[in-house]
Amino acid sequence: MRRWLSLTPFDGLLLLMALIWGANFTVVKAALADIPPQAFNALRLVVATGIFLTAILLQGVPSVLRRDWIRLAALGIIGHFVYQFSFMGGLARTTASNSSLVLGCSPVAVSLASALAGHERILRPQLAGVLLSVAGIYLVVGAGAHFGRSSLVGDSFTLLAVACWAVYTVGSRDLLVRYSPLVVTGLTMAFGTAAYVPASLPSFLQLEWGRVHLWAWTALVSSSILALNVGYLIWYTSVQRIGNIRTSVYSNVTPLVAMTVAAFFLGEQLTGTKMLGAGAILSGVAITRWAAKAHVAADPPAEE
Repeated sequence: MRRWLSLTPFDGLLLLMALIWGANFTVVKAALADIPPQAFNALRLVVATGIFLTAILLQGVPSVLRRDWIRLAALGIIGHFVYQFSFMGGLARTTASNSSLVLGCSPVAVSLASALAGHERILRPQLAGVLLSVAGIYLVVGAGAHFGRSSLVGDSFTLLAVACWAVYTVGSRDLLVRYSPLVVTGLTMAFGTAAYVPASLPSFLQLEWGRVHLWAWTALVSSSILALNVGYLIWYTSVQRIGNIRTSVYSNVTPLVAMTVAAFFLGEQLTGTKMLGAGAILSGVAITRWAAKAHVAADPPAEE
């Protein structure tokens, strides 16, 4: 049991990813006081895409099959353009708590999509771990959630974002066999950004460039490098190495980190219910890891 629950380098990277994405909520919330949401998103996508493409060129121009360009473009539109627009559109029309609850379904959506695609079989303990983490998210943010007609449109947008993330994650699996996570992430983001920037022009017209503070630009650049470059690269590397289900469950740690960072920097209260939810999230992650490792130990791959 102790061997199964011990952390691996990939677990450490995924925890770092959750830390970055969780802290990113506070960073973005502060920057949006100066920069409209869609303009902010478009600018950070441009910065992140530039960094990714530069890194790819420094490694040498990859040889991409003609048929794969279509898949990369489709994943870029779904995973970066539609996902980002749906997420920001949903957040603008519903509460942050509602968004967190709906996004907490991402591991379930990824698991179902992965099973339907025939990539991974969902083990009962894995499903139990994922659902336990989702229940933990409800305890962390559910007290502030509000469901009604006014939030229905926003929640629907967020649900569309969840579906896009599942397709984006599962759809990349075959490409990651032929190309590195850097190439897949960088090229898909380039396609998504190319569609996102023109669609964000109305938001740019609202931007008063001279009134944007230096700290807002700093927040934008740091969010680009950490949340998009580092976070996405860790995500795709983990999908390539340890699979969709085990990777996706770590996204449930993000609300836990967001809660802690907000309590420290914004003074938001940590209640007993939230702490109970935090325990459920971490327990769900541990159960999912244990189930995956136990399955591999019981059914090792055949030697060639």
